[in-house]
Amino acid sequence: MEEKTMVADTLDSINSELKKYADMIPQTENKELKTTLKQFRNAAEMSQENIYSLARERQYYVPAAKATEEEVSHVRSLFS
Repeated sequence: MEEKTMVADTLDSINSELKKYADMIPQTENKELKTTLKQFRNAAEMSQENIYSLARERQYYVPAAKATEEEVSHVRSLFS
């Protein structure tokens, strides 16, 4: 398996994990469990950032062009 594929699969897995934490955290009333889930989420976010940086470094991922000021203003107006 190519490294590029492994990096992409890892990012997909971590992103899926983050979505699960986002669903679970607000649904629990147990403060200790909520704290633990937040710690797991924070660790997953750090891993995601590290893998994302690796992907950018090796040009496995090229982000989309930055939004223009006009595009940003338009989106802001949609939520105002």
